[in-house]
Amino acid sequence: MSRAAPLRPGTLVDPCPCGRPAAYADCCGRYHAGPLAGQAPDPESLMRSRYSAFVKDVRAYLLDTWHASERPALIEPPEPGLRWLGLDVQQAEMTGPDTGTVRFVARSKWGGRAHRLVETSLFVREGGRWFYVKALD
Repeated sequence: MSRAAPLRPGTLVDPCPCGRPAAYADCCGRYHAGPLAGQAPDPESLMRSRYSAFVKDVRAYLLDTWHASERPALIEPPEPGLRWLGLDVQQAEMTGPDTGTVRFVARSKWGGRAHRLVETSLFVREGGRWFYVKALD
């Protein structure tokens, strides 16, 4: 019978896909479900939690945090074999008291090919909640 290797101090059992050094439950997971659901505190945290929702296939969260003016009726399931490889937030800035932008690179692999999504996203705060509006580029 094989035994699992003991965890090293500081090793995360379920690291957050967004790239922050925290467990998923303590990072983006808390915005996906529970008392803080949909309550990301700023555009960058919302961007990271949306990336994690793509990785974890939490489509309801993606729709809930998409601004009504641009929200699609549904989000298709991910392509079979799609793997998200990482997120690099290059810039996050407040452009007004209730608006912000986040420039990021999301890497994935599908069908044996590597892909990069480079985007500057627009976010708006309404009723105390942040929403993804659309890609600016």
